[in-house]
Amino acid sequence: MYKNIVLSDVLEARNRTEKYYTRTPLHHYQSLDELIGAEIYVKHENHQKTGSFKVRGALNVLSRLSLEDKGRGVVAATSGNFGQGVAYAASVFDTVANIVVPVGANPSKVDSIRRLGANVIFHGEAFDDSREYAETLSQREGFRYIHSANENGLVAGVATYSLEIFEDLSDVDLIIVPVGGGSGACGACVISDEMRSGARVIGVQASSAPAAYLSWKEGKLIEANMDTAAEGLATRIGYDAPQKILRDHLSDFILVDEDEMRKAVTTMLDHTRNLAEHAGAASLAAAIKIKDRIRGKKVVLVMSGGNITVSQLKGILMDH
Repeated sequence: MYKNIVLSDVLEARNRTEKYYTRTPLHHYQSLDELIGAEIYVKHENHQKTGSFKVRGALNVLSRLSLEDKGRGVVAATSGNFGQGVAYAASVFDTVANIVVPVGANPSKVDSIRRLGANVIFHGEAFDDSREYAETLSQREGFRYIHSANENGLVAGVATYSLEIFEDLSDVDLIIVPVGGGSGACGACVISDEMRSGARVIGVQASSAPAAYLSWKEGKLIEANMDTAAEGLATRIGYDAPQKILRDHLSDFILVDEDEMRKAVTTMLDHTRNLAEHAGAASLAAAIKIKDRIRGKKVVLVMSGGNITVSQLKGILMDH
């Protein structure tokens, strides 16, 4: 369970881990201003070594492991990006990582996990199948289990990118964050609240994988169908710890469909010359969807990841 996360936790996380990750740029794009009718900035977490913000949380969690836990090794489940983060952090902090991925997981992400030195285990058709198996392996083999959302230190680590946003743009009005498990949006909420900034945080999830959205809306954990190409948003159930933070602090939650995310991938490429995966482009898809509501605001879009495969990109561009 999370304790209440405060600014000092985030500063401590940064002090422990900042030499191992990239302080990513926050770029202003005038062409996106014209498209949306607001002052648009993009936080480029796609520029991380592993191509995703997830590495920040993984580094903070693994930096705090006891020698006993390091000796046991760790196990985590992933649709791709979190596994890369855990694998990289395990290499930094000298422990063995065992990463459970769904059968048919993004092959480039799986290759990256292997190259970073982790053991890859295929199990299940979807992320939550892999998650349940990782929990079983932890109990059976004694590995230290690292949950992708319900984990002390995870949000504090991830929140370092939101701290950077406010350091670079103190008068931001709105941050739009993709939501799978919810650690990124939680981090943005914590920092906005701690900074007493008045900035609002809006989460965005795939309409074909709406478990976190429904859990937030209903005030209880909901299991929902999951059928999205956005690997980073592909969770089947809401998670208790992040939902508590989101219910208290999230201003709004938007659903975007598959076509809106696909179009946002090409729009990001056109306007920023950056490759975004579906989840990483979801923030732009949401901004376009609600542009009448955010007109004239100073808006940060979190490009949470850029790990799109060549085949995925080809498919999108052929339809463009």
